[in-house]
Amino acid sequence: MLNVVVFTFNLFEENTYLISNENNECWIVDPGMYAPDEVKQFTEYIDKKGLKPVAIINTHTHLDHIFGVQALKDKYGIPFGIHEKELPVLQMCQPTAQMFGFDIQQVPVQDFFIKEGTPLRLGADTVDVRFVPGHSTGSIAFYYAPGNWVIGGDVLFNGSIGRTDLPGGSFDILIHSIRTQMFTLPGDTKLLSGHGHATTIKHEIQHNPFLNN
Repeated sequence: MLNVVVFTFNLFEENTYLISNENNECWIVDPGMYAPDEVKQFTEYIDKKGLKPVAIINTHTHLDHIFGVQALKDKYGIPFGIHEKELPVLQMCQPTAQMFGFDIQQVPVQDFFIKEGTPLRLGADTVDVRFVPGHSTGSIAFYYAPGNWVIGGDVLFNGSIGRTDLPGGSFDILIHSIRTQMFTLPGDTKLLSGHGHATTIKHEIQHNPFLNN
């Protein structure tokens, strides 16, 4: 059974997830640590728990979700995976960082592509990959049925949805992704978003003001 722990980093209050199995192997999802003390906090937790990082997997590559990627690649020598359609967004990170007043010395290079419909395997456990564009061109969600949770990035939030005014964003595509890929999950599925508190699919179907009409 996979275990999930959440950390919140940077000025955007981005949620970074650590997924581990019973053998202490772990994935790092959307590492958003920007300041050195945030990197230290995160890596000290990994060391204290005796975890063994095997990969970084990102729901998308907007600035606040990739701040910590290079530091973790350097420290652990692990590969970094994204959806192929997210590559142009990743490659725009440096000018985007400058626009927002952040400093990225080195844009991380992806090491592999994650494909929707092809499960990711961590030891004996598998996580399903769903393609959910709209917030970003290559947004994906990680669904783990045995644990009854989905990590959805910035597609769907507690009472809100992802912004669509950034390059590659589309409100209509986002709504379609939510209705066909997120709202088709079991209602009691726990939604772990890129920002804010967790919610459930059922709660968002019933109460999300952007989708309950």
